[in-house]
Amino acid sequence: MDQKVDLLPTSRDEQGEPSTSQRIRSRILGSGRRFHANDNIASFLREGELALLQQEVAEKVRAVLESLVIDVVNDHNSHETAERLAKMYLQEVFAGRYEAMPAVTEFPNIEQLTELMVVGPLRVRSACSHHFCPIMGRIWIGVLPARTSNLIGLSKYSRLVQWIMSRPQIQEEAVVQVCNVLEDRLKPEGVAVVMEADHYCMHWRGVKDDESRMVNSVMRGAFLKDASLRSEFLSLLPGR
Repeated sequence: MDQKVDLLPTSRDEQGEPSTSQRIRSRILGSGRRFHANDNIASFLREGELALLQQEVAEKVRAVLESLVIDVVNDHNSHETAERLAKMYLQEVFAGRYEAMPAVTEFPNIEQLTELMVVGPLRVRSACSHHFCPIMGRIWIGVLPARTSNLIGLSKYSRLVQWIMSRPQIQEEAVVQVCNVLEDRLKPEGVAVVMEADHYCMHWRGVKDDESRMVNSVMRGAFLKDASLRSEFLSLLPGR
């Protein structure tokens, strides 16, 4: 995919030097890589820059609060809101953008297992890219290992899912990212992912529909080709 030319103005600090975000942005643009909301950019951060980026974000969030006509100086409830938001975004809810992939220990398929494995439901917590409203739900994963596949421990599925979902997402793309990572790490005969979630951009704003939720799936390899395997996986999903 071609990278669009970055038309945002250069952000500079008080000394006229490029800001931390601009330095990171320049590295990404120089590499030709994209940096969409749900992309991981950890490899472009240098030591100490995450703390500097958090300070920059806090300053800009404070400007947003001031533009909302909130007295961030005298309102004791809002005095440190900008700092709290910056920390929340960079270290918590969107940490999957700025942290490298968690260490995932793989071990060989000694017994040459080739039977269906189902993992889940795993709790999903994310936020939509459109409004930064929460996405809360569950995800199920099916793996059909090959005799030569790598295997990972049960907790590692949860760590990988959390890493991917801790970014601004849309559900349709999130399940594809989960499937891509598992397919790349495990080299299985097939991978299947089903996600069901509530979207608070529907509940909290807009149409304010409290009942609607989204369910979608991605099927790869044997799950895509073999209807009986796909049916077996779907029939085994606990909690659905």
